[in-house]
Amino acid sequence: MDATTTSERPLRVRWLGTVPYAEAHALQRGLFAAGSDGWLLLLEHPHVYTLGVRADPDHVLVDPASVGAELVRADRGGDVTYHGPGQLVGYPILTVPGKRGGGMADTVAYVRTVEDVVIGALADLGLPGAGRLDGYPGVWIDPGGPSPRKIAAIGVRLDRGRSMHGFALNVAPDLAMFDHIVPCGIDDKAVTSLAAEGVEASMGDVVDAVATRATMAWAPTGSWERADVVWRHRPEDLSAFSRGEPARAGTEPSTVPPPAAGVASVDAPVAVALGATRARREARSAEGTTERRRVRLAEAGVEGGLAVSQRKPEWLRVELRREAPQLGLEHLLRDLDLVTVCEEAGCPNLSECWADGTATFMINGERCTRACGFCLVDTRHPGPLDPGEPARVADAVERLGLSFAVVTAVARDDLGDGGASGFVETIAAVRRRTPDVQVEVLIPDCGGDEAALAAIFAARPDVLNHNLETVARLQRAVRPSAGYARSLAVLARARAAGLRTKSGLIVGLGETDDEVEGALADLAGVGVDIVTIGQYLRPTAAHLPVARWVEPATFERYRAVGEALGIGHVESSPLTRSSYHARQAAGDPAPAAP
Repeated sequence: MDATTTSERPLRVRWLGTVPYAEAHALQRGLFAAGSDGWLLLLEHPHVYTLGVRADPDHVLVDPASVGAELVRADRGGDVTYHGPGQLVGYPILTVPGKRGGGMADTVAYVRTVEDVVIGALADLGLPGAGRLDGYPGVWIDPGGPSPRKIAAIGVRLDRGRSMHGFALNVAPDLAMFDHIVPCGIDDKAVTSLAAEGVEASMGDVVDAVATRATMAWAPTGSWERADVVWRHRPEDLSAFSRGEPARAGTEPSTVPPPAAGVASVDAPVAVALGATRARREARSAEGTTERRRVRLAEAGVEGGLAVSQRKPEWLRVELRREAPQLGLEHLLRDLDLVTVCEEAGCPNLSECWADGTATFMINGERCTRACGFCLVDTRHPGPLDPGEPARVADAVERLGLSFAVVTAVARDDLGDGGASGFVETIAAVRRRTPDVQVEVLIPDCGGDEAALAAIFAARPDVLNHNLETVARLQRAVRPSAGYARSLAVLARARAAGLRTKSGLIVGLGETDDEVEGALADLAGVGVDIVTIGQYLRPTAAHLPVARWVEPATFERYRAVGEALGIGHVESSPLTRSSYHARQAAGDPAPAAP
């Protein structure tokens, strides 16, 4: 990390929405392992029971799966507890002062500060009188009365003077979920919530109250910043194949998304109705983009945008060249029936890179199961994987004489492993054919599946790239089927596997410069080595509008900020894309002249 002292670093508060327990844990561990300090992660979990390191398994009274919950062994203190919707979970990653200013961290004093944050927030929300119960960690209602009730559990881990895990505050969860365990090993005292105590407070209200108290406790110099993921859960947010583009020659259009696993298929009349509903939902608004995308932007605080017809500034105008090396590469790719993201995503650097004899190969087909608002890649129903594709990529790498190959893929949420096997097989094929070639992979999140990601990591690419794409606030508007916390967790897991990690941001979508710097801090926080930053260019009128043209001087400032945060290489310019100067960013020498 950077050389800034702990006292000078801001407290970075992150409201992340609903995050699976394993992903939140990976993100915590990533921040911890990278030596980061001064984060407070606030989130909700899907239903999960967690066992502390000294937990009694007999305190889990039912099969968790029977009540729709996971069971996870956690590396924190305490016994068994429950996390789920309606409960605010907080994970502070902090340096904890030692006892009397030195020596080992003062665990008791730290736990008390966590309790104080919750107690203060409850008072601010209209529930005074919360406090401590002797001999029982956590926060209690009526602690000195005849019926003390636990409203917040505390479970922390301190290692090398730094903290992980934290607190779970019951806002309005299903309290019946606590009946299936002995909460925190306490069988003679009740569990309660803000809602059960008659306090009507939204999750947003509680997040605000906790964040305010946390900054008072853990940002003594008053230096803090906050980023929120704006997310409203709707089934259509995660639907694939949703752009409804006309079919290409020789193909049939997909009018209705395929049924999800475990969902019965619909009959023809219902399918027609669903198709009509989606067509209305995808109808373009007055601003040109689809109505659904416009609404998501508005929810994130972005209104309007630059007209599609507005002339680009001089620094974004690229001369299209058709030189011999480029034409030769194009013919080779056609001969081998390969796809490049250079073409599919409409990259402005295509001429420059192809003239240099480099390209980014796109595997697992040319149709993506997601419909990100910035991307031109086809989103109709994809076909089966081509088993000969990895060998053809390896053939192209050899015939082009590359020393550094970049491989990316469409998202394939229709596959059990999210398309991970395609990366594994392509890396292996390139290494068999050209062992000295370095391979960078730009991967989707594979739905956060640990086994799928682990398979890619085990193939040992030289660079593991996964793009964060945009700031926390704009995630739902820009890439509704992905997640800010999930992407950071993917990068944290790759770093933990010993890989060199890389990520990218596109700007000009409605973010502020401060938000870009916050996202860079998060990437640095999980130890990312290389970051790319480039200007968003609207592919068609149906895509998200450009909110602003970011000037070259601002890109230079992003670069300086990222490097000051400890990121080893920041490639930042208006026309930078994920694979632009990939070889140079990775430190690979220029290829020998043919």
